[in-house]
Amino acid sequence: MEILGLSTSPSSGGAYALILSEIKGNRRLPIIIGSFEAQAIALELENIKPPRPMTHDLLKNMILGLNAELKYVFVNELSESTFYAQIVLEHEGQAIQLDARPSDAIALAVRFGCDIFVCDEVLLDAGITTEPEAETLEEALNADIEEPAQKELSKLEQLNEQLKQAIENEDYEKAAKIRDSIQKLQAN
Repeated sequence: MEILGLSTSPSSGGAYALILSEIKGNRRLPIIIGSFEAQAIALELENIKPPRPMTHDLLKNMILGLNAELKYVFVNELSESTFYAQIVLEHEGQAIQLDARPSDAIALAVRFGCDIFVCDEVLLDAGITTEPEAETLEEALNADIEEPAQKELSKLEQLNEQLKQAIENEDYEKAAKIRDSIQKLQAN
């Protein structure tokens, strides 16, 4: 995955949506993160160096000072709307896995220039397909629905249209909320 960008909206209460995009694919993954982590990622992406090391810069310096190397980060789980990640380090030929928030893991990944991976299961649960192959976005979103009641179908169609519009407008925070509503409706 690669970082597509960061977005915010006035209703987000200071939170940002970090948008990851498949390098060889058409899925995007919005992850809601705090403003501090968004700033840490944005500063590094823009190659802006603060006069004193920020927390993620300190962590990078500690990892390097211990003669370790950050190999990659892996967003490996989504549970109850919370994303989980692993930081994979190598020290003296040994792999070390550390639990981390995705925002912190990605802030380190951009500092080390290492790969960011996302578990397929997480992408299936929370990813947004932007350009489905051989079908429209609405057809892709409705593919797994087994003839719901007419009232539910109408609501689902409305949500699918709202999701399509949010993606086109690159409002990924709204798209993530709509995606969650669609998943709840489909589970019923």
